[in-house]
Amino acid sequence: MEKVVTFIDRVSEIVGKTFAWLVLGITLAMSFEIISRRLAGRPTTWAFDFSYMSYGMYFMLGSAYTLSRNAHVRGDIFYRNFSPRTQATIDLVLYLVVFFPAMIALTWVGWQFFFASYRVHETSPLSPYATPVWPLKAAIPAGAALLTLQGVAQVLRCITAIRTGQWPADMAEAEVLE
Repeated sequence: MEKVVTFIDRVSEIVGKTFAWLVLGITLAMSFEIISRRLAGRPTTWAFDFSYMSYGMYFMLGSAYTLSRNAHVRGDIFYRNFSPRTQATIDLVLYLVVFFPAMIALTWVGWQFFFASYRVHETSPLSPYATPVWPLKAAIPAGAALLTLQGVAQVLRCITAIRTGQWPADMAEAEVLE
């Protein structure tokens, strides 16, 4: 069970850290746009498309890594005071009842959304270049599938915590800002 969790975490980490580099590209593109617009009086026609598509991919494909690091937003005013066994039981029920059905539905619907876009060669109506949008739409089912996979690792962690009364040692905690 531990090897499966480690493998899934590693996949999430590789994908998340790879797509995290998009932030650098977004920053450079927006900086270039600002300099071009303000100093040269010549705005770009591509920076907006690049930035929103890159950010969408960054968000979708980085979400599994965020889940693996236990860094998603959680309203835990009561949760944090519960024992690890109670926390794991709550998490397990929510993964099974809410998370997996939602991620499976998002993967299915996202795939149809992407495939329809790809099939008709859909382009952005906001772009003077008629930028294809299917790469961005492909990130929806891919991100949902990665989240589903990471959810399996989280469920295995919950099972371990219910059995032992402690969260696994490898379970990274996000820094709590209070």
